[in-house]
Amino acid sequence: MNGSKEGQDGPTKVPILGRESIIIDHGLWGSFIVNDLLDNIPSENYALVTDTNLGPLYLPRFRKAFEDACSRRHVGARLITLEIPPGETSKSVDSWAAVHNWLGSQKFVRNGVIIALGGGVIGDLIGFNAATWMRGVKVVQVPTTLLAMVDSSIGGKTAIDTSHGKNLVGAFWPPERNYIDLDFLSTLPKRELINGMAEVIKTAAIWNQAEFSALEDNAELLMNAFHSHGGLAAMQHDDRVSLFIKRLVVGSVKVKAEVVTADEREGGLRNLLNFGHSIGHAIEAILAPQILHGECVAIGMVKEAELARYLGVLSPGAVARLTKCISAYELPTSLADKRVCKRSANKSCPVDELINIMAVDKKNAGSQKKVVLLSAIGRTLEPKASDVADADIRLILSPCALVHPSVSESANVSCTPPGSKSISNRVLVLAALGSGTCRITNLLHSDDTQFMLTALTQLGAASFAWEDEGRTLVINGNGGLLKASSTELYLGNAGTASRFLTTVAALAMRTSSTSSTVLTGNARMKERPIGPLVQSLRKNGAEISCLGKEGCLPIEVNASAGFEGGEIELAATISSQYVSSLLMCAPYAKRPVTLKLVGGKPISQPYIDMTTAMMASFGIRVLRSETETNTYHIPRGSYTNPKAYEVESDASSATYPLALAAITGTTCTVPNIGSASLQGDARFAVDVLRPMGCSVKQTQVSTTVTGPPKGTLIPIPEVDMEPMTDAFLTASVLAAAAQSTKGSSTTRIVGIANQRVKECNRIKAMKDELAKFGVQCRELEDGIEVDGRGLNLHEPKEGIHCYDDHRVAMSLSVLATVSQHPVLITERDCVAKTWPGWWDILHQTFKVNLEGKDSPGKPVANGTTAERKSIFIIGMRGAGKTTTGGWASELLGWPLLDLDTALEEQTQTTIPELVRSKGWEKFREEELKLLQNVLQEKPYGYVIACGGGIVETPAARDLLSSYHAHGGIVLLVTRDIVRNIEYLNIDKTRPAWVDDIMAVWLRRRPWYEECSNLHFHSQNAEHTGLNNPLEDFSRFLALTQKKQSALAKIRNKRHSFFVSLTVPRIRDTHDILKEVVVGADAVELRADLLRDPDSQNGVPSADFIIEQIALLRTMTTIPIIFTLRSQSQGGSFPDGADDEAMKLYRSAIRMAVEFVDLEITAPEPIIDFVTSQRDKGVTKIIASHHNPQATLSWADGSWIPHYNRALQYGDIIKLIGVAKSQSDNIDLFRFKSGPGSSHSTPLIALNMGTHGQLSRVLNNFMTPVSHPALPSKAAPGQLSAAEICRTLSTIGEIPPLKFFLLGSPVAASRGPVMHNTLFAETGLPHHYDRVDTTDTETVKRIIRAPDFGGASVTIPLKLDVMPLLDEVAPQATVIGAVNTIVPVRNNESGEVEKLVGHNTDWQGIALSLRNAGASSSFPSSSGSAASALVVGTGGTSRAAIYALHSMKFTPIYVLGRTPANLGTLVGSFPSEYHVRALHVDSSSDALAEMRAVPIVAVGTIPADKAIDVGMREVLCRIFERSEKEAAATETATLEETTQAGGEAGSGGSTVAGKRVLLEMAYKPAVTALMRLAADHGWATVPGAEALVGQGVYQFEHFTGIRPLYEVARVST
Repeated sequence: MNGSKEGQDGPTKVPILGRESIIIDHGLWGSFIVNDLLDNIPSENYALVTDTNLGPLYLPRFRKAFEDACSRRHVGARLITLEIPPGETSKSVDSWAAVHNWLGSQKFVRNGVIIALGGGVIGDLIGFNAATWMRGVKVVQVPTTLLAMVDSSIGGKTAIDTSHGKNLVGAFWPPERNYIDLDFLSTLPKRELINGMAEVIKTAAIWNQAEFSALEDNAELLMNAFHSHGGLAAMQHDDRVSLFIKRLVVGSVKVKAEVVTADEREGGLRNLLNFGHSIGHAIEAILAPQILHGECVAIGMVKEAELARYLGVLSPGAVARLTKCISAYELPTSLADKRVCKRSANKSCPVDELINIMAVDKKNAGSQKKVVLLSAIGRTLEPKASDVADADIRLILSPCALVHPSVSESANVSCTPPGSKSISNRVLVLAALGSGTCRITNLLHSDDTQFMLTALTQLGAASFAWEDEGRTLVINGNGGLLKASSTELYLGNAGTASRFLTTVAALAMRTSSTSSTVLTGNARMKERPIGPLVQSLRKNGAEISCLGKEGCLPIEVNASAGFEGGEIELAATISSQYVSSLLMCAPYAKRPVTLKLVGGKPISQPYIDMTTAMMASFGIRVLRSETETNTYHIPRGSYTNPKAYEVESDASSATYPLALAAITGTTCTVPNIGSASLQGDARFAVDVLRPMGCSVKQTQVSTTVTGPPKGTLIPIPEVDMEPMTDAFLTASVLAAAAQSTKGSSTTRIVGIANQRVKECNRIKAMKDELAKFGVQCRELEDGIEVDGRGLNLHEPKEGIHCYDDHRVAMSLSVLATVSQHPVLITERDCVAKTWPGWWDILHQTFKVNLEGKDSPGKPVANGTTAERKSIFIIGMRGAGKTTTGGWASELLGWPLLDLDTALEEQTQTTIPELVRSKGWEKFREEELKLLQNVLQEKPYGYVIACGGGIVETPAARDLLSSYHAHGGIVLLVTRDIVRNIEYLNIDKTRPAWVDDIMAVWLRRRPWYEECSNLHFHSQNAEHTGLNNPLEDFSRFLALTQKKQSALAKIRNKRHSFFVSLTVPRIRDTHDILKEVVVGADAVELRADLLRDPDSQNGVPSADFIIEQIALLRTMTTIPIIFTLRSQSQGGSFPDGADDEAMKLYRSAIRMAVEFVDLEITAPEPIIDFVTSQRDKGVTKIIASHHNPQATLSWADGSWIPHYNRALQYGDIIKLIGVAKSQSDNIDLFRFKSGPGSSHSTPLIALNMGTHGQLSRVLNNFMTPVSHPALPSKAAPGQLSAAEICRTLSTIGEIPPLKFFLLGSPVAASRGPVMHNTLFAETGLPHHYDRVDTTDTETVKRIIRAPDFGGASVTIPLKLDVMPLLDEVAPQATVIGAVNTIVPVRNNESGEVEKLVGHNTDWQGIALSLRNAGASSSFPSSSGSAASALVVGTGGTSRAAIYALHSMKFTPIYVLGRTPANLGTLVGSFPSEYHVRALHVDSSSDALAEMRAVPIVAVGTIPADKAIDVGMREVLCRIFERSEKEAAATETATLEETTQAGGEAGSGGSTVAGKRVLLEMAYKPAVTALMRLAADHGWATVPGAEALVGQGVYQFEHFTGIRPLYEVARVST
């Protein structure tokens, strides 16, 4: 602050409670306050309390002024000071006690004075301390925020928060002085200034209409000051700002002081100051501290004003005016505000929770809610808060409305809809472009007009003011003198505004700093077409760029002070709004305009006629050519504003109350729409309702409709609604309720093709939503057919989805009033676009019973989901598209369509022949046609493999790019390009390569990346120890289909870890990775620590990163965290290498890594890109901030801004500090239990360094760990997972549990040795023992003990234990036996919630086979899928079948001797298992029919006797045939490799020909079956391996930890 600038009249004193104790001016801090205190509030002790942010700024100056003043006065007064952490968390019982303890330690006595310097938190807390210290000491408030100046510091209300709500413990304790130094505002952050404006607006709204008008008039002045360089510090040089700031503060303070004086103890009148707070406080209780008090109150004011409107005590215009004023000060007006969503990380505010919070608000008495209701701007309904029913509040807060059928059959009502949206938008443009003052009445108050008003204000087109309590808008037009806007024009989903303003923006002039204007909108707006208008303007000299999709918003319009004029051609067959946009702006073109509408009959001619008629009202007459079709001549000129203009009610909106009368058999009059209307929709009553059986009386200015008896509406054979297209939705719902007449119940509506490109595809939307009522509809090229059901309507149980479309919501709510059941209308707020008070009309006028409901979940449009969209696969020929496509087809159960094969079928020729005969251009043309057809005809449920060159055609690239941009999956499949080229050189099934293959790859690569949003890179099979490629792809596909959530799984664990790899290349971890990841729930790929051997600057390339991610994914199955830590955050990636970082992040996200670590200090483009993928892909964001410099403290609130920023971006928050002592860990724990617990977003918070190890031990969620086998630790102080678990065990955080082996006999089992060894290895305190028993009562007693940890179950109890359990897992149910019992515990209490039975026998079998090299993706000589064999029908045969099915073997043959047993076993499995019986006596035919002999076998026959002769014979034949096929496969592979110029095995699998037999018998070590298989070249695996495997999986079920197989094996 600069010191002592004063207002012209010096300090202003405001009386309160009989004393002039409030002093307001600039420059009070320091000498003025010190002198006033010493002279007027003398004491020996002054205690000044502030926060750690303000202390360093303001305490030194105050202390010096205090010491100087005491010295001059020869006074021995003492000044003591205390600084506490900033933020809402300090307003607590703990902080209150800490201040009291400090006062006691300082021997602060009752005659002392406490000074509270700060915002609302300091004022409330320290005021309460003063009220309670020694039963009350004097307090002085020095507010430093605008919010505190105008509200919390005035009147003596003090309080602290509790866990049950805000401000629940407090006292009334008026301050002796309140010093309001306006210079504090000059250093206040912009958001804090805006935050305070909520209270200023509130005060004016309840008390002073004139001050409210002043706020409206000066919004631009104040916001410019807020946004200017230096913020309000600039007011030192601008008297207008300085004086207005003082005026609004003084005005607000005077109102509050007057109210407090009249009602100090909040008996009634003082409640008025709580306008916006009843709802706002409830919102704040959920969203604070990320959303500030004033922001919550702003939303609360809008909601409470809407409540007053709903109850019929406040006009819609007043609500709109309040909303606009709040928006003008950049405060949120709804929970859907994108700033609120971002800052709160989309935290929801459930309606029930809001109502419950309001119930404990101190202003309410139990279930009685007190809410301040406005009756007009500047006036309240009562001189106190009014009692309002919960049901009414619930509706206003709810996103959905449950409509109960409840219209009285005797209803006879009059209803005046809002002003016409079409006329409202046009009159705003015309009056803004015109000269002079125009008073507009009945203007539509809606989102659309609000967007229009705001945008015209941004362009400087006119000034706007409200009169007559918001019923009249006064526009002073600037005569077409517009200026380019430096801030983008955000238009939501306002299509009319976007189209009109596109041309208006072209009239703007450049300013010294701005040369163009950007128009943008919401996601739907960015899909709605605007191309024809843009093209016409471009041809006429306007410079317009599409910043996203061509022909859609966002667009950038260069400021050129008008387009050229002359002859303009425009395609007007899509939207008449294009025509109206050009017509209205044409007088300001540089030459007179001749507008020619081309392409056919213009759509919606009545709207064009409306525009020209209104232009005439503003002085410009348009001449329609009599000689040229659809041609208009517009002279140059300027509009002259009429003094007054009344907007007709919206005729489209009027169709809803008239339809309500029609469908319910009642009467409704719309008094200001008749036959003389400008609007085509005014004909609805005559052209639609009368033919449907209604009585219609229409004068020039009014329309009255009386419906026929309920349920007797008549269908209309055909009605052309081209003159009133928006009304077709209303006609459709009436047609749905029409009864059959003359053998038909069908109404045919035509002429509405333009409705496909409105807020949504309205024709399809009506078809889909009416289907929920059981109504059948058929889409026509330009319309819809509706088969009426009378009142025999189904209940739409999932609710009605409104597509964010006001007309869908209102029309279907009409149908809901005659449904036999209540109907849920979702997205009810979308009606605000044209009729914000629609629900009020239903409630007040038609007496419809409405019930507020929370959203049932994310609505599904048109009955489909993004996950069900077809998957397109692209990539080079030979990269594996067909293979992965086949896998995807099998895994998803979707048909596979190979476009190359389909093209050959379509053209009846091979592709090589097509290219030879017609050329490449014709081939690409046919390929493109096929792609277009497939996109249109097979959008859901297909896997589509594209040709390698599909991306060569620009149009095809656009189609694929658009497909994935709109939620589809285009998957790029690649493999090592060198190997790919080797394959292509020998592939003769496609045309020969004309270009060098590497050159083709380099040309296509950026196109492949542009056209795809996911990337699967296949590793070479020569890397031993890798996962099966099919299983690898299966996990990848499950991620992309969102069938599994790594985050959800990890959150279910009480303790979770991720291991940080610190290796230069993933290949270097080949021998240690399995050991390193034991106990980890995820693995962190530290990309900044990787070393690319081909990099010249130390930064790894995208190719290298892709290879590392792919390799890591094949080496471990746990989730991957991609991290790129910068040098400034303690990593190795160069600061400033932003472009390179962006490429690496992009590659990682495209490869669907489960997590990406995003530094919140990263450059905005990187943050924007990564966060933009949050909802599109599968990758979760860990928003992190590391402070290795130790400049932040957990104790003083300095971490809170970083927490709040991370909350905006992260699915997980990660904050890493440094501990210099154990006190830093204690501060961290307090932070986690305070600010860190305010949101459900999981938090990783810990300290680095040796002293910080305790914070790692107690972190619990996703703690980063190291491992002794790694070359180094990723951060100082890192521990291993086992070390942390041992420590947690020592301090009792992991209680010791008891595990058992249950069965008989079990004495010889090595299970205890294995499990106890694994417990020790992983740092767990548990113990495993044997219990030899066959008694289920004994088992029941053991498994229900409180310290029971889990059990292995063996014979004879595998079936007997099942009834003792709470749940049996699906695999155990299929197998029919349980071998593992696991208690599921509550993470918080540790109490057992249920006992679940599992079966791990099948997992042991599958693991043993995989370890031996068995793979279902092994290529058989026949090219068919790999099959498997189960030998015998014994007890483990079911587990064997389940295991082989899980490994994707098909079919699975079961060889048995007894037909009955064999049939029972095979028949017990579902058909999709493809289990085939192979009986020893009838095997010859079955063997002959085998397309491919099994390559994997599992033996389940007894090993203590010889193999049955018949079975042995069949096995020999199978083994011999497999030997021959293996040899053939190896020969073919060798020939291909030789042709490619490589060595044997270099192009294919090194396991070619590998066949594996797993013998489930444990003894003898080598069985007869094993010898038989080995004699025919099969690899054999003893049953002990499966025993180890099932034990490994048991341990994982017990602990959540996958142990190292080798450790388990050695221990047994």
